[in-house]
Amino acid sequence: MDQHMLGKHQMSWKEIEMPTLLRIDSSPMDASKSFSRHLTSEFVRHWQERHRDGSVLVRDLATTSLAVLTSDWIAAAYTPEDSRSPEQRARLAVSDELIAELQAADQYVIGVPMHNFSIPGALKLWIDQVARAGKTFNYAGGVPAGLLRNKHLTLIVTSGGSYEPGTARSAMDFTEPYLRSVFGFLGVTDIQIVRAGGTSSARDADSRAALLQSAGAAIRAQLQVA
Repeated sequence: MDQHMLGKHQMSWKEIEMPTLLRIDSSPMDASKSFSRHLTSEFVRHWQERHRDGSVLVRDLATTSLAVLTSDWIAAAYTPEDSRSPEQRARLAVSDELIAELQAADQYVIGVPMHNFSIPGALKLWIDQVARAGKTFNYAGGVPAGLLRNKHLTLIVTSGGSYEPGTARSAMDFTEPYLRSVFGFLGVTDIQIVRAGGTSSARDADSRAALLQSAGAAIRAQLQVA
């Protein structure tokens, strides 16, 4: 196997791999109406400017068949891999695919429209599919440990009203604390939030453009692009 050298420093294959971004959209709205989809697209565009050799994986939860967990699914997940029946492997096929995407990517961006003070139902179904013992977390001596290490996550949270910390409605926001807890449990602790609050008031083209411009500026600042 060839090895790449830089002076006396021997580079690992991880250091020379192309960076990979996983984009996840959870809005049920199409791209022409969804604020979060617009902003995840902008994030990807600027990310690609910085990582011209990188690759982007796209997961649209509105078009992915995500089932509610059943007792059969749980039994399959806790059956040792080499002992699973063909039916059990089939039940876990979507989960395995989604987890493989998380493992392959270095960075995640997730568009999250706030629904009833929390996350969209499709995103919750996705979380249930990817939070699996032995795959994305395990217990070492009875202590949980996340297995998705050295990952960076950007959450693009859109909401009809304003729920930023310090506002009157901040206590009603269960989106950010829940997602920070879930991803932290899975090992992802490097988390940035881009907020676009007040979408219900952005009814005309000018106000929509102003809201998106403000959130877009936050994305560019995070990615350090002009």
